[in-house]
Amino acid sequence: MEANFPAGATIVFGGSGGIGRGVALEFAREGSDVAIVYRSKRDVAEAVAAEIREFGRKASIHQTDVRNRAQVAAAFAEAVTAHGRVHTVVWGAGPVVPQVLIADWTEAMFRDSMEIEAFGFNNAVHTALPHMRASGGGSFVHLGSAGHDWWPKLDGLSVAPKACNEALVKGIAKEEGFHEIRANSILVGVIDAGQFKIGQEAGTFTPEWEAAVKAMLPLKRWGTPQDIGQAAVYFASRRGNYVTGQTISVGGGFGV
Repeated sequence: MEANFPAGATIVFGGSGGIGRGVALEFAREGSDVAIVYRSKRDVAEAVAAEIREFGRKASIHQTDVRNRAQVAAAFAEAVTAHGRVHTVVWGAGPVVPQVLIADWTEAMFRDSMEIEAFGFNNAVHTALPHMRASGGGSFVHLGSAGHDWWPKLDGLSVAPKACNEALVKGIAKEEGFHEIRANSILVGVIDAGQFKIGQEAGTFTPEWEAAVKAMLPLKRWGTPQDIGQAAVYFASRRGNYVTGQTISVGGGFGV
């Protein structure tokens, strides 16, 4: 049977997060080694790596602050040393953002979101491109927001920086296809993990909020990290090897 991926690893930025963890595990299930990049949750990163090894795949963990390009470059180099090659970059890093109206954003809120989401992704892209060119190609998979299609009230600090990345994804696809480098994006809906869980615990996402959102969904349920992982695997694997510059919404039909 033909392998789903080239030799080497998928590097998952934000692999210790609720969604990132699920994505990392799906890549392992589908036959890829995985490098987990985390900022502070070392214990979670180690637990994810242990689960990946149970699938018979190699796993490594790498700590970095994605706002610092030198740290991103160091983590990427460590991953290449550990796995020989990085064939896929999954971008799932991001802050837990406050749910506020645009008029109530502070400069610090917006700057923090942009530096982690947009500047961080740019750091990962510019770190990975030379390696992918030299290795015969590669794939970027960006985890964006379903709010890109239909603006969600209060969640703009997540949606706005991801919109910047959506544009960059198309640029990568157009400029780097010559080098067999592909780039695609997943618009992530309400997933029963990560920030959604934090918002439930904080009382931000109330039962009334959940009922109102589900009323807008053709599928009357929340998604899972595995749903996002399977879409990411498709984009990065041989099954999607002629797909680039594309966006798919995995959000239960949000915005339809």
